Amino acid sequence: MAELIYYCGTMDSGKSTLALQTAHNHETRGRNGLVFTNRDRAGEGLISSRLGLQKSAIEVDSDLNIHRLTIERMSLGERIDFIICDEAQFYTERQIEELAMIVDGLGIDVYAFGILADFRTKLFPGSQRLVELADRVETLQVRALCWCGEPATHNARVINGNMVTEGEQVVVGDTNSKDEVAYEVLCRRHHMRKINARASQATHISPPTLPFQD
Repeated sequence: MAELIYYCGTMDSGKSTLALQTAHNHETRGRNGLVFTNRDRAGEGLISSRLGLQKSAIEVDSDLNIHRLTIERMSLGERIDFIICDEAQFYTERQIEELAMIVDGLGIDVYAFGILADFRTKLFPGSQRLVELADRVETLQVRALCWCGEPATHNARVINGNMVTEGEQVVVGDTNSKDEVAYEVLCRRHHMRKINARASQATHISPPTLPFQD
């Protein structure tokens, strides 16, 4: 039975790397698939990882009907054994429903990768619909770390070094960006207290000291 699987995690948890690895594993076994993305850090029509890997992909804008595109490709004789959807949190709810239609009606496995919640800790609409419809939701095992060393569970938006909790839901940035708008991953405690790495340095907060350390 084909499945719709959602692999999710914070930024810096290796989602795009896993998407690229999944595509590679299928392709090296002679399987053919479609690869989609939306607003990747490397630019339109690309999936990129922070390890330096890249792959061409179909850019998903809000008007794209993924189900129709898949049927059109198949009607032209293209064999489609799997579908990879990176940055799935940015897809519309309708597009997520189309992915479920592809699984149920066409018998094609769909592997989606994305972030559950935005910088305000609110679910992205695409992620919420995936949680509602996916056969399985898998949390990535590689966990990003907060500046304090604890597992990072939340994404923070940083403007000129300062954490913010208001603004548009989608503003493109990256965790290693020196631009005005960037992102940082934090544990829940420091996200709720609005203490990002820069704020911790300004207030001289240090990571917890282990009992056997001086």
